[in-house]
Amino acid sequence: MLVAYYAALVMGVFAFGHALSQRADAFTAAERMTKPAWLGITGGGAFALLLFHPFSPGAMFWLAGLVAVTVYVVDVRPRLIEVQRGPRW
Repeated sequence: MLVAYYAALVMGVFAFGHALSQRADAFTAAERMTKPAWLGITGGGAFALLLFHPFSPGAMFWLAGLVAVTVYVVDVRPRLIEVQRGPRW
């Protein structure tokens, strides 16, 4: 479970860093929430992953942080990449 804890923490930091490095208009072009909203979600999720542990009393917050950054990595990030790349022939 310790490996899962550190892997989730790395994913949270990656998601926040990726959201920080993207253009603001790409989020609206991808029909997702705004950049500040995703920065708040991924930043809060990464903070929850850092602050809590899966076996701590705040495990519910750890799980919520994990879900938040996973949604960004699985849903938002590929859409942003697709929008910024342009049409593929």
